[in-house]
Amino acid sequence: MRIVNANEIGRAGVEKFLTKKSFDEVELSPKVREANKKIFGEDLSAIEIVRRIVSDVRKFGDAAVIEYTKKIDGVALKNFSVELEDFEIDSEIFSSLKVAAENIRRFHVEQLPKSWITHRGENSLLGQAVVPLERVGVYVPGGTAAYPSSVLMNIIPAKVAGVREVIMCTPNANKTVLAAAKLAGVDKIFKIGGAQAIAAMAFGTEQIPRVNKIVGPGNIFVTLAKKEVYGHCDIDMLAGPSEILIVADENANPIFAAADLLSQAEHDPLACSILITTSQPLAEKISSEVSAQLENLPRKEIAAAAIERNGLIVVAESLDAAIDFANFSAPEHLELLVSEPFSLLPKIKNAGAIFLGAYSPEPLGDYLAGPNHVLPTGGTAKFFSVLNVETFLKRTSLISYTRKDLLAAAADIIRLAEAEGLAAHAEAIRKREEGL
Repeated sequence: MRIVNANEIGRAGVEKFLTKKSFDEVELSPKVREANKKIFGEDLSAIEIVRRIVSDVRKFGDAAVIEYTKKIDGVALKNFSVELEDFEIDSEIFSSLKVAAENIRRFHVEQLPKSWITHRGENSLLGQAVVPLERVGVYVPGGTAAYPSSVLMNIIPAKVAGVREVIMCTPNANKTVLAAAKLAGVDKIFKIGGAQAIAAMAFGTEQIPRVNKIVGPGNIFVTLAKKEVYGHCDIDMLAGPSEILIVADENANPIFAAADLLSQAEHDPLACSILITTSQPLAEKISSEVSAQLENLPRKEIAAAAIERNGLIVVAESLDAAIDFANFSAPEHLELLVSEPFSLLPKIKNAGAIFLGAYSPEPLGDYLAGPNHVLPTGGTAKFFSVLNVETFLKRTSLISYTRKDLLAAAADIIRLAEAEGLAAHAEAIRKREEGL
């Protein structure tokens, strides 16, 4: 892995390395562009392709979904739905899925907010009603890896929140993904993917019901489609490639650190694996260890591409400087491989999830611990939160004034309304003054 020293290149130099491209700045590979040219008859950008698909699905419904699924995936669809049968999978895998599901459910139950009402004046009431969304769509990718864990992470919080109906769209789902969906409580499954699936859930088609919100990971086309339909429905976030940032002191285990860096690199050639340490010798050991462990990975080609493109080790002058760089990066996953991780916790401002200590590696959060693994990427942890129960809830304000309390407030309301030039607002209050 590439090693840079913060003292030699300065803060600006380190920040340049840590600045990640936004999801919409990702360039299509020549191979993908050539394939798209054959499908669409011209060399289109990712957003041009997505806008065409979304527009057609909105206008033509199922017919457009069928057309694009055949063009892009080579699959001829008729009936989109998948029967919710008992999917036979390995019993030990199913047992592990049940453990994960229970941990995820238990964690998210703790997040449930409550509706509330408080008194204002003489028997007037103000409050907030917390209401679940009625229908949510979950997208599950069908690419180079299967993600039953993402199925659990997206569906279970929605069900805990009280969402009446959860539908799932996924192309070529294997039985483990389908079993996880049923275990999580999915209501309907549809065998479509890509931008056409996002558009179908956002606008509704003859076979696919319109949803209030779309959640779940996907490639650049799925992410751009979510951005395109936002406003017609809500979305969870605009996620980019997976990423990990590790802060390590001189006592960190280089074998653990290298393994954790590779755990994200194997996701995607665009994945980002960064380590910041106070020790030059440790940096060199970790770099060597990454190379050694890489040789034994089944997804070696993908991980090697990610390490080559976005792998980085930064040697910082102190742990405070390392945390400062970590806050600037705002990583999806932040590991603290230091002797006293909890002492650093108050200093961390920007991270999707924080893993404290050598025995809390990132895959623990991915699969079993219970907190959600759908996290903000690309530096958006500076303003986005992890997917949670509140993702599937909306708040409605409650206002109930008595006659006496409205009269007491009338002059202030009229004054403010007239200051804004909204005479009808003021009159709505005056009419009640006159009538009362």
